[in-house]
Amino acid sequence: MSVLSVLSVLGGLVLFLYGIQTLGDGLKKVSGGKMEQILQSLTSNKWKGALLGMLVTAVIQSSGATIVMVVGFVNSEIMSLQQAVGVILGANIGTTITAWLLSLTGIQGDNLFLQLLKPANFSPIIGIIGVFMMMLCKKQRSRDVGGIMTSFAVLMIGMDVMSSGAAPLADNPSFTGILTAFSNPILGLIAGLVITVILQSSSASIGILQSISLTGVLQMKSAIPVIMGENIGSAITGVLGAIGASRNARRAALIQLFYCILKTTTFMVGFYSLNAAFHFPIMNVQATPVIIAVFHSIFNIAAVLIMLPISDILVKMVEKAVPITQEERETEGSRKELQILDARYITSPSFGIEQCKSAVDKMGEYTRETLNLALDTVLSYDAEKVSKVESLEKTVDDYEDELNSYLVKISSLKGFTAKDSHMFALLMRTIGDFERMTDHSLNIVQSMTEVHEKKMDFSDRAKDELRVFNEALKDIVDRTVTAFQNDDNAKAATVEPLEEVIDGLNEELKKRHVRRLRKGKCTIEMGMTLEDITTDCERIADHCNNIAVHMSQVGEDGFDTHEYLNHLQEADKLEFRQEVGEFEARYTLPGIKGSVEEDFSESADKEGKGKEKKKKKK
Repeated sequence: MSVLSVLSVLGGLVLFLYGIQTLGDGLKKVSGGKMEQILQSLTSNKWKGALLGMLVTAVIQSSGATIVMVVGFVNSEIMSLQQAVGVILGANIGTTITAWLLSLTGIQGDNLFLQLLKPANFSPIIGIIGVFMMMLCKKQRSRDVGGIMTSFAVLMIGMDVMSSGAAPLADNPSFTGILTAFSNPILGLIAGLVITVILQSSSASIGILQSISLTGVLQMKSAIPVIMGENIGSAITGVLGAIGASRNARRAALIQLFYCILKTTTFMVGFYSLNAAFHFPIMNVQATPVIIAVFHSIFNIAAVLIMLPISDILVKMVEKAVPITQEERETEGSRKELQILDARYITSPSFGIEQCKSAVDKMGEYTRETLNLALDTVLSYDAEKVSKVESLEKTVDDYEDELNSYLVKISSLKGFTAKDSHMFALLMRTIGDFERMTDHSLNIVQSMTEVHEKKMDFSDRAKDELRVFNEALKDIVDRTVTAFQNDDNAKAATVEPLEEVIDGLNEELKKRHVRRLRKGKCTIEMGMTLEDITTDCERIADHCNNIAVHMSQVGEDGFDTHEYLNHLQEADKLEFRQEVGEFEARYTLPGIKGSVEEDFSESADKEGKGKEKKKKKK
């Protein structure tokens, strides 16, 4: 075999491996995180899990990626081991699809239709179409589809080049001697395992075996052990992905390893024992890409059908290998949402951003709960609620730290779509607003704790006024969190009018307190506390408005928040004022009839007429 032939084989191998890698990346990018969402929505039905695992693996062309995703979900307790086992077994069937695609290289015949089915003939056409789509299409999704088509063409052309370069090996005694050695079950199994571990792709190792089979010198007695070794090697990716993860995540990775070892060992012992007695004719059949694909599929389908009904055995095996600790039992059911933010399980930017969005949704939920508890303490002090607010504020701080670190890691990835970029920008801006809202909520309970310790309290009239103010604030926070979680821009648009009303209520509360202070019905100290609380409340409303603006304008580069608000009010002033009026009617402070304070109120209102209200800087 000449040096040029060796270079031809290596060149084909490079194209083949590159095609497999870019094809998988392109498919994951176009899926936009939907594959991951499908896996997350699994029920406890393991047959359904196996079906979904098979489909997801067939789509993204990587059983390793599917298993790493599953390990990540188990690590974050989104998925249980019982759910994971079905998906893992199904992924082993899904990975056989690649072998069927590669088997097209073995098509023989003079018929034009059959010739067009050969990759060497149709791949250039697909590649040209893909390149034109990448160069000429304006939509990012269309360019991504073009990239997938080009990657598929490169994969198939690489397979053809590799097969053509290996053709002279058919007459090489050294090469045929190596293949004969593979007929030894142990050596063949080790060879398949090592190749798969090195390439980190069972599809790649099967593809190489199929290309060798095109030389015409490979028999099934040499191919079968290699296929068995490839099945064990495919489990290594998941094991590597679980290093340093939770104990439960390590169990999920070991399920794949134990399953592959169990099915391969059972087959090898049973098959070769029977072959010793009956001498199966298939052993001397010449291997072809199609026969390899058929054997690979039948073996994996049969293994799943046998093992899935008794898959609980696998769960018990891994729980024996990694025992459940007392600490795990004590913390079972505790909140571990932040574990989804693990960089080891980012399979694509879309998936990472989806994980971030889920975490920020939960962060918003905690922010809403924190604010509601804090406002409740203003009207009726409760030490338990104060403690809960302090705990939640720390939780949200943890979310901010973890999310910022996670987003920085995502930003270094390739393959962002326009949708990914917009959501990335929205998340980056929103995280800080949610965190600052909980800071202000903590300020509120700290103020009320000080009031409680000094055995002071607001007057009944002040509480009546604060009750209205608090309801308006709870409303704006609820609107903001709900709009963000549901991506509801229509609801987000109602935040700014309500925020303006809250600003007005804040000013009126302060005026009324000054009037009570003049009459000696309130102390300066309580007045300062009221000022602190209402200021914190107003700041919370401001951050709500920031989030609403981010949602509306995040798709535009370099927008200015204040410019947007001015445009909003000028462009649709009538509708905006109508919404303001509706909120003013809903949140009106109780009147002060029959009191000298009414005179002060009328005087203050007259002084305020004609003056433009200055909004606090967000």
